[in-house]
Amino acid sequence: MSFQAPPTLVEVAKQCLLGDEAVAISALQYLPKRFIPPLFMEAFTGRRLKVLREMVAAWPYPCLPVGALMEKPHLETLKAVLDGVDKLLRHKVHPRSWKLQVLDLRTVQHSFWNTWAGMEDAGSSAQAVSDKQIVKDLPRYALRRRLKVFTDLSLRIHLSEYQTYLLQWAEQRKSSLKLCCPKMQICALPVDRILKVLTIIQPEFIEELELFSGWSPSTLEQVSPYLGQMRNLHKLFLARIHKYNFSVENTSADPEEMCVSKFISQFSKFDSLQHLYLNGLFFLSDHMKQLFSCLKTPLETLSISRCLFSQCDLNSLCQCQSLRQLKHLSVRGVEFFDLCLMDMRVFLERVADTLQTLELEHCGMQDSQLSAFLPALSQCSQLTKVNFYDNDISMAILRDLLHHTANLSQLTLELYPAPLECFDDVGDILPERFAQICLQLMDALIAIRQPKTVSFATNMCLECCSRSVYDLETTLCRCWQ
Repeated sequence: MSFQAPPTLVEVAKQCLLGDEAVAISALQYLPKRFIPPLFMEAFTGRRLKVLREMVAAWPYPCLPVGALMEKPHLETLKAVLDGVDKLLRHKVHPRSWKLQVLDLRTVQHSFWNTWAGMEDAGSSAQAVSDKQIVKDLPRYALRRRLKVFTDLSLRIHLSEYQTYLLQWAEQRKSSLKLCCPKMQICALPVDRILKVLTIIQPEFIEELELFSGWSPSTLEQVSPYLGQMRNLHKLFLARIHKYNFSVENTSADPEEMCVSKFISQFSKFDSLQHLYLNGLFFLSDHMKQLFSCLKTPLETLSISRCLFSQCDLNSLCQCQSLRQLKHLSVRGVEFFDLCLMDMRVFLERVADTLQTLELEHCGMQDSQLSAFLPALSQCSQLTKVNFYDNDISMAILRDLLHHTANLSQLTLELYPAPLECFDDVGDILPERFAQICLQLMDALIAIRQPKTVSFATNMCLECCSRSVYDLETTLCRCWQ
């Protein structure tokens, strides 16, 4: 026979209070401070919205991480929480009991609730949670005068009801609080809405920004002033900025060049940028030198894909002082076939002690270009991943490449292109030769060191959008199966 443990006094008290919302609300001012969090969790889970509103107004700690209790955004719960904030804001003189400084709506785990979850006795946890501990978990720049509301925003073509309500609510209370968005993602949102959102949130609190925009140069000019205010940005992802819908009146200078230069100049205002991702930006060609000269802090990550590179752009990348501590370099879909890569050798020598991942995928590199920097590659002792997929390399140079990685003991993932000898004169794969040559290369590598994960692969098949891959066994693309 099994016996169920009787409910604790805290559990009994919570159920009694929440059984009568009027009693619960009237009792809030008399409850011990340590009893408020478990009661709040119970009210939140049960969606006791009236109690929830009053508990927000009576919250006795500096931070209320309510978003950590949400599995997904819920409009009515949000309204109740914001109504509680409104009740606080209506006080002409702040009451002594008003402790709340940060309302955190982000749906991420928070250590504050972990302390209270599953407590058998609130009394035993009285010393477990202090204001200092809670303050330690607050977002950066949080403890200042006005109340701050933290949220992460992912804005698509149409705003959700939850997002619309929150933004309208914050806009109407701009004089009383700050809406802070550490992580913001904008995808295909009309520019007028983007500009509207950027006037509501506090740009200095944005730490990660992703823009999948489809913008034109003229749009860059409109957004540039807001971008320059994001001085605490440490991750920036820009994608799909095109060359169309352009018009600037009353200027004798090149209007496109003016907009691009103004946009790039905003990079000089980023005091904390560490990770930069540039995908499909038309204006990067012949502007890399300007962009890199604007960087104020050393980058840890640089990712560039589907952009045009001139020789000057490549040289600017390799000589940039802000890349001397780079950990991750990814260049994809950037044609190198007519460029000299000697500066790449100098670059790899400079970052040999820090570089952890190197991806030069779909760059059209040939034997002579890869050979130019192979000696420097062998010095990159911290490398854990290399990716040379989709380059036109012969078997002899691939063997040389494998020998230059002999001492790279940290490598866990190696992706190499199938050598040119695996294809016929029109570029079709020869399956038997592919398997035989890749087996020889794998045997040569195993004779040098014990690799972790290694594969040789063809370019992506245009018919079935898959590769033929050899990784100890051969898997042909669907067209050849």
